[in-house]
Amino acid sequence: MTNKLKQFAIGVSTISLWVLSTLAFAQDFTTQKVLPLELSTQAAMAAIKKCHDDGFKVSVAIVDQSGLLKVQLKADGAGPHTLDSSRRKAYTANSLRDSTHKYAVLVTQKPELQSLTRLNENILLLGGGFPIKIGGEVVGGIGVGGAPGIEFDEVCASAALKVLKADDTFEKK
Repeated sequence: MTNKLKQFAIGVSTISLWVLSTLAFAQDFTTQKVLPLELSTQAAMAAIKKCHDDGFKVSVAIVDQSGLLKVQLKADGAGPHTLDSSRRKAYTANSLRDSTHKYAVLVTQKPELQSLTRLNENILLLGGGFPIKIGGEVVGGIGVGGAPGIEFDEVCASAALKVLKADDTFEKK
C-alpha cells in the first residue's frame, strides 16, 4: 500500500470512529422537554385572571423540572405569604410528581408518612399544587396560594394547565 493510500485509510478510519463515538455518546443523553418562559408566563397569568374573576387575590408559581422557579406572579392585593406558599406547592407537586392535595390527604390517613412533610424546607403538603405533565413527562409544577380554600386554588391552577396543554388539568368532574 502506498504511503498516501495508508494516510487516506487512517484518516477515514479516524473520522469513522469519531462519528460513531459521537453518535454513541449522544444516545446516552435523553431529550428533555422544557417549559418555555413565554408560555409559562401566559399560564401563570391565566391562573391569576381566573382567581381574580372569582374574587380572589393569589400568587402563582411555576417551577421547572429541576424544581427551580421559572415564573412567579403576585396579584395586586395578595398577601405576602402567598408568594412562599405558591412556590412551595409548585416545588412539591413537581418533586413528588402528583397533586399536593393528594399527599396532604395521604399523610393524614397514613401517619407513618408524616416524614414527607419534613423532607426539606420547600415541601408544602397543602392543596393548590399540581405537576405539569406534557407527553407523559413531568416538566415542572404549578402552585397557587391565597384563595380562601384549596379547591379555589386548584381551579385557578387548572386554568394555567389548560394554557400549557398539560396532559391532566386536574379539573373536578
